[in-house]
Amino acid sequence: MDRAEILSVIKRNILEIVEDIDESDLDPQKSMKDYGATSLDIVEVVSSSMRELRVKVPRSELNSIENIDGLVDALHAAALQKAL
Repeated sequence: MDRAEILSVIKRNILEIVEDIDESDLDPQKSMKDYGATSLDIVEVVSSSMRELRVKVPRSELNSIENIDGLVDALHAAALQKAL
């Protein structure tokens, strides 16, 4: 699974969970909070994405993520680790 596939899953979850976002406006360099996501929205996006991708990232690692791209990196690293 590559980064583009992971980003696609995350974007789809953000669009489903966070209101009033247009896909063309999503910038992976921004955080979900920049788009008006609440803490609960973020937990739901992360949980849904991990479930769909069948990976787990420790909460301690999730706390240091600053933007959508960082979430992609964390989920990609978890997917690579799982594949070993």
